[in-house]
Amino acid sequence: MNALNRLKGKMKITVSELEAGKRLDAFLAAYTGSRSAAERVTAALGLAKSRRVKTGEEFEFEMPDAEPSALLAEDIPLDIVYEDEELLVLNKPKGMVVHPAPGHYSGTLVNALLYRYGKLPAADEGAAAVRPGIVHRIDKDTSGLLVAAKTERALRELSAQLADRSLSRIYETIIIGAFKNDSGVIDMPVGRNPRDREKMAVIKLGGKPAVTHWETLERYRGYSRLRCKLETGRTHQIRVHLAAMGHPVLGDPLYGSAKNRFGLDGQCLHARAITFVHPATGNAMSFETELPEYFQKVIGKMSE
Repeated sequence: MNALNRLKGKMKITVSELEAGKRLDAFLAAYTGSRSAAERVTAALGLAKSRRVKTGEEFEFEMPDAEPSALLAEDIPLDIVYEDEELLVLNKPKGMVVHPAPGHYSGTLVNALLYRYGKLPAADEGAAAVRPGIVHRIDKDTSGLLVAAKTERALRELSAQLADRSLSRIYETIIIGAFKNDSGVIDMPVGRNPRDREKMAVIKLGGKPAVTHWETLERYRGYSRLRCKLETGRTHQIRVHLAAMGHPVLGDPLYGSAKNRFGLDGQCLHARAITFVHPATGNAMSFETELPEYFQKVIGKMSE
């Protein structure tokens, strides 16, 4: 049993032999009650949450104040591609987080949507409650198209299309190296990386089915430009699949290398096109966006 003392809001925890080797945030979460609370503690202690704890180590701290739970409405510009009474399609810039999460409670797409629309439909309970209007997500440093719901019907119908895979999403990316073939399919299950909870990984036993269709658009010296169509939509799916094939996305700090000669801050990955059935009219809706400036600059340098 771990020695645990609580006095006037202070906690003192000693790492047992059974707990040795765990990530610090995972270790603390068992005592603070949640991963987000554990991350606040690691920040207060000035320690890396990914470091591994050792037998006999002691951690003493006061629980920091909780982050604000209320969703803030913020006047943040949005690049809206299409809008009607039911939904909107927007072009998310690289660097914007989709919804509030630990470390990102403001400046998100949700904060911007709340300012513009006041209230949007959301699930009643759990984590989804902080994602009003959000049908699907793309990573912070991935740019591109998202569809958001303005009505309960739109949220319900679009979420169903996402689940049954009739909502289609196409991405473009630059990878390191090149595939021998011009096109192919990556069919590998994806799940949470057991050694690093911040990452996903190809997990043969226990992972969820994940399928990515890819096509080579251009080949450069040491790099390739691909079009990728998602058949499923697992977290980080394209990034994990391409890295598992030995061709990580250029600039990807999690699954490849952040170091690159193109000045990229984060992965070179853009959600270029989206297709779905309108929840009210039943009409097929398709949208495509131009490649953003950062992506075009990379292509330009590779073509020199």
